[in-house]
Amino acid sequence: MGKETNKPRQAENEARAVLRMLRVSPQKLNLIAQTIRGLSVEKAQAELTFSRKRHAEDVLKLLNSAIANAENNHGLDIDSLIVAEAFVGKNLVMKRIRARARGRAARILKPFSQLTIVLRDTSMVVESEAEAA
Repeated sequence: MGKETNKPRQAENEARAVLRMLRVSPQKLNLIAQTIRGLSVEKAQAELTFSRKRHAEDVLKLLNSAIANAENNHGLDIDSLIVAEAFVGKNLVMKRIRARARGRAARILKPFSQLTIVLRDTSMVVESEAEAA
């Protein structure tokens, strides 16, 4: 007679990880996320390891966290994982003021962003298609 449990937010063959409050603009972070979308996990790790972008290291940490989630929480095979989704959202914006000439002020915006990586196991998709046929 208790409360019903919440439905899972992703499919059985998916795992995700979310990075919140990263001090970079969403536009810049999206450039990094764009490079790994649709790649296999190994290729995405290699791409981020040798990227010259400053926040690629943070994205690599998040990707490794998503891989660990897939293995430990969902029991997925690491070798058949791909980066199904990597999307960026806005978060907090700190507003600061810089003094300008004649008593005026200029606004400085310091944006934060949020990155979500969803990994999908491709071997389970192939098995389910074979069962349906």
